[in-house]
Amino acid sequence: MTQPARVLAADVPSPASARPAMERIAAELGRAVEGKEAQARLVTTCLVSGGHLLLEDVPGVGKTTLAEALARACGLSFARVQFTADLMPADILGAQVFHAQTATFQFRPGPLFRQLVLADELNRAPPRTQSALLEAMAQGQVSLDGSTHALPAPFTVVATQNPVDFSGTYPLPDSQLDRFMVRLSLGHPAADVEARLLATRGRAPPLDAVKGVSSPEELAALRALSAEQRLDASVAEYVVRLARATREHGDIERGASTRAVLALGAAARTQALWEARDFVTPGDVRAVLVPCWAHRVLLRSAVQGVAARDEAAHLLEELVRKVPAPR
Repeated sequence: MTQPARVLAADVPSPASARPAMERIAAELGRAVEGKEAQARLVTTCLVSGGHLLLEDVPGVGKTTLAEALARACGLSFARVQFTADLMPADILGAQVFHAQTATFQFRPGPLFRQLVLADELNRAPPRTQSALLEAMAQGQVSLDGSTHALPAPFTVVATQNPVDFSGTYPLPDSQLDRFMVRLSLGHPAADVEARLLATRGRAPPLDAVKGVSSPEELAALRALSAEQRLDASVAEYVVRLARATREHGDIERGASTRAVLALGAAARTQALWEARDFVTPGDVRAVLVPCWAHRVLLRSAVQGVAARDEAAHLLEELVRKVPAPR
């Protein structure tokens, strides 16, 4: 567990100044995971939108490094929890501990009480532990033995899972996947980036290059600004038409939920900040549609894992071309 490295002043009065603030965060992520500018920008969008992030990829592409870099860049307290088959809910939530001197029980917080929590290999933990984490993500608090304990703010979970190796795992139910605002894969770096890593890695860990360029206070201000972005009725109706199209598509067993609609709206509001606008356009919606919804829709086909995500993304792109957008 680590504590915030530094605290910067919170001053984000307008969309025009929000963009450079988000660019600073994304740039620091790029120092830790080279050649992934688009993914760094999407991670920043998810963070500013107040969402939780699911990183689904094979081992060794920088998922853990990216999560730790995000905490360091934003000055967030950080905890990494390695999810295993014997991990119990109390191991992440905390527990009541008896103090003999006072003859009372006192709550000892678990690693979940950090501003950014990396749930590494989430699908290796049993369902009870997964549910404990996912409920905390949804409610922003933990209830134990009749007492409620608020999680710190801002609070974000970055979860990882391997989409190929399912041996000994407990795949997340589709209803639980709905709690993640964005799912993305990093993928292997380009050949020139990989060659540069080979030549230079060993001089210093990549996280050493990441600086604190934001703060919890600035992040809270960015989130508040994003929530205030104007989303006109015509754009809202466009999002709903897209959702209804997924629910009525013959190849989709379960379409986008209302939670998915709200998540897409939140991500689109932040997407507008990248353009220094105070209003959302249909283009903002389309820009974040696939990473927000591809892991939420359930296909009728038997494909699973990466193939299912790819097929869902293809269907969503097809729907975007068919559903008319407001002018």
